Parts: sequence; structure tokens; C-alpha cells
Amino acid sequence: MLYTFFICFVAGIGAGLGTGFAGMSAAAVISPMLITFLHIPAYQAVGIALASDVLASAVSAYIYYKNKNLDIKNGLVMMATVLLFTLVGSWVASLLPNATLGGFSVFMTFLLGIKFLVRPVMTTKESMGNTSPRKRVIQSVICGTLVGFICGFVGAGGGMMMLLLLTSVLGYELKTAVGTSVFIMTFTALTGAVSHFAIGGAPDLWCLVFCVLSTLLWARIAAKFANKASPTVLNRATGAILTLLGIVMLAVNYL
Repeated sequence: MLYTFFICFVAGIGAGLGTGFAGMSAAAVISPMLITFLHIPAYQAVGIALASDVLASAVSAYIYYKNKNLDIKNGLVMMATVLLFTLVGSWVASLLPNATLGGFSVFMTFLLGIKFLVRPVMTTKESMGNTSPRKRVIQSVICGTLVGFICGFVGAGGGMMMLLLLTSVLGYELKTAVGTSVFIMTFTALTGAVSHFAIGGAPDLWCLVFCVLSTLLWARIAAKFANKASPTVLNRATGAILTLLGIVMLAVNYL
């Protein structure tokens, strides 16, 4: 029991920091750790990770919302298209043999971390306001379609892709991008967790409780820090955490 608690607590630290700082899906950290160290079946591990994501993303989104770093209107538009095209991507993937890309989200985490360190996002809220509402909605639909299809097809990477598209394509300031990303992930993770448990049955209860509580604690800490940090500090912290998580997950998966 103590070993299970330790692994879940460590997994929750990585997942919570990734969620609170960068809107990263907890599945990228928790799933490989549960599979590797606790030998939990992959499908059940993903379900536990998604369940951990729900509360962690929700509390992070609330903290970003309180600090006026959340775009609810366009977040709802993107969320609707993400959910729809996740189903489409899953259906297409089911028609193709071996259509999953194993380390996709892990490599993406690492590369995105390097990106924030080398080319930080210094967009301001004032410059965000220069984009017309109509253009922003259209961009949200296109990006949501892309993220949803790739998530459904590959099975991972949603949080990272959303953050990349929100900052690079939609031109969001970093805090607003993360806030909007965790807001969307609250609902996508809830949908995923419910479907996983409905199909695969109830997960290991202790693993579920330990992972959910640890991820929730560290996501809250990270989100509070992120909303008070300057853009320079936040870019460095986000980049460092993503790079470190990417390296750790590569080691867990391939060594």
C-alpha cells in the first residue's frame, strides 16, 4: 500500500504541476507511471489519469478565471469541436491497423518545453484584443477540429496541442492560453473518464483516490503560482517543467 501511495503521489506531482502551469493532460504522466511501476492495465491506467485530470483541471480553471485569465466564450466553441472530432478521430483510427503513435505526447511535451525556454510567449492581453471576435471564433473551430481529430486518432496530446495552438495560432497571452486549455480539459477529461470506466469497469480504488488527491493538490499550487508570476518567470517555469517531465517520461517509456 505504501509503495502504491508513493508512486501515485509522485505521478500526481508531475501531473499536477503540468496541469497547473501548462494545461497538460495528466494522462501523459500518470498513465505510463501506473503501467510501468504498478503494472496496472493500460486502459484502466488511462481512466485513472483522466479522472485525476477532471478535478485538477477544474480547480486550475477556477483559479485562472478568478484572475481573469480565462476565455470562456471561445473555450466553449473549441471544446464543442474538440469533443466532436475526438469521436471522428477515434472512429477513423478504429478502421486502420496500428494507428496509434506511441510516444507522441511524450515527445511533444519535451519539445514544447524547449520551445517555451528558447522562444517564450510574450503576447499581452492588449494585443490579444486586436483580433476580431468573428476571426477568433473561426480560429477556435479550426483548432478544436485539429486537436480533437488528432486526440481521437492518436489517443493523447490534447493539452499540449491546445496550448501550442492557443499561443501560436490564436495569439493568446500565456496565462489566458493555459486557463482556457484547463477549462476545456475539465470537460474532455470527464467525458473520457466516464467512458473508460463504463467500458472497462471500476478501477483500483486506492490508486484512483491517491492519484486524484495528489494531482489536485499540486495543480492548485501550480495554478496559484502561475497566476502571480511575471510572463518571463512563467515561461521559464513552464518550459522547465515540461522539459523535465518530457525527459522523465521518455526514460520511463524507453529505458
